[in-house]
Amino acid sequence: MNTPVQLHVAATPAAPALLLRPWCTDDVAALVQAFQDPVLRRSTSAPPESEEDGLRWVREQEQGWATGSRLAFAVLETAAEAAPPRPVGNVVLKGVAPGRPSAEVGYWTAAHARGRGVAPRALEGVTGWAFAAFGADGLETLELLHQVDNAASCRVAEKSGYGLDGILPAFPPVYPLDGHRHVRRAPA
Repeated sequence: MNTPVQLHVAATPAAPALLLRPWCTDDVAALVQAFQDPVLRRSTSAPPESEEDGLRWVREQEQGWATGSRLAFAVLETAAEAAPPRPVGNVVLKGVAPGRPSAEVGYWTAAHARGRGVAPRALEGVTGWAFAAFGADGLETLELLHQVDNAASCRVAEKSGYGLDGILPAFPPVYPLDGHRHVRRAPA
């Protein structure tokens, strides 16, 4: 899959609709701002700290789409407002390939958007799309990985139908703590 797509997630009574689209250079300022958050910085090995870093990160996401190795979506809330919407999160599908039965999903939410259901709704949108788009090529399972101390990711996984499937041992220095592996299987 090297053709970028856009996904729409319907509004709920408590939250605006979401637009999931590939990252672009217009998103760099919002990306760098989001990574000022210590929570995001803790879970990222190389957080974008400058406009140059942010631009490099966006270019890597564009390259991921071009090769099909990493399909990253900027998550935007689309409430009616005067200013154009800015990214409030990221959701990504990694390692999907024809004949490969599993792939990985990941996500993050900017600090100012947490607690509004952004991550579970965006994850659900990408999950449904992934199984529809890649199921015929053999995709059967999506895995979601996070460190054991990330209770918020555990809640997002559970809300999104990803059951806890096992504990992964720490692998310092990249993964200093044990991890959880959550799994969601394709609908029958």
